Amino acid sequence: MKFAKEIRVGNIIMVEDKPFIVLRSDVNGSSRTGFTYKWKMKNLLTNAPLENVFRGDDKFDVVVLDKKPVTYSYFADPLYVFMDEEYNQYEIEEENMGDAINYLKDGMECEAVFYDGKAISVELPTTIARQVVYSEPAVKGNTSGNVLKEAKIENAIEAKQHIVMVPLFVSTDDTIEIDTRTNEYKRVVRN
Repeated sequence: MKFAKEIRVGNIIMVEDKPFIVLRSDVNGSSRTGFTYKWKMKNLLTNAPLENVFRGDDKFDVVVLDKKPVTYSYFADPLYVFMDEEYNQYEIEEENMGDAINYLKDGMECEAVFYDGKAISVELPTTIARQVVYSEPAVKGNTSGNVLKEAKIENAIEAKQHIVMVPLFVSTDDTIEIDTRTNEYKRVVRN
């Protein structure tokens, strides 16, 4: 059992004997009055959405799910198809993908997460390298402090091109390392 204050986005919890994935968590309150947690969740069995508010000391069973290494194959709107080493295909719905959509690339290795034998989401490596497909050139004189600019990174689905904030010296065609948990630039990868 875990307290509500220990539950994070992506955790699977049991609410009224049904498994829910926490999609979003908003915290309100103060240390004096106590914190409340407003969660946007989805039932893993029926895909029904649920929003609810819990106190920080409410307790939940956290479900530990099975994981299996898979490779991203293709997008069959609205499903993302992954394949394991035995060529079994697993389809995962777009809404279950979370931020993983931003970093998918053909042939990318990740882990499928299973509940009751059904693939429900994927987990990416914590650090990935992606090529910058577009970034504005740095403006001369705009270098005081830690100035960042937007950079579009490559991924499998062009309509889902993702933006990462990078330092001014990063340019188009550079390969950068990104932390997938925080969506933060880490460094430029030199060959």
